[in-house]
Amino acid sequence: MRAVAVIVGGLLLIGGAALVVSADQQRVHAIEQAHAAVDEAQRMLDAKKAANLELAETLTTLRSQIAAQDAQLSDTTGLLK
Repeated sequence: MRAVAVIVGGLLLIGGAALVVSADQQRVHAIEQAHAAVDEAQRMLDAKKAANLELAETLTTLRSQIAAQDAQLSDTTGLLK
């Protein structure tokens, strides 16, 4: 009877160790996926920042053109020509 208990205990110990190893591998895989998602989000953010900078430059140019046109339109005496 002791032999059966020792065998069952050994099997339970081996099974538990296998579960711990499997859970650790899953945790490592999940961490790697999280890092990859963060890297992808960072690349997307950098691309959006670059696009936003280009749009800001265009907007600044357009605002200065609008200001110049507005000044011309508001000059009713013709002195700014």
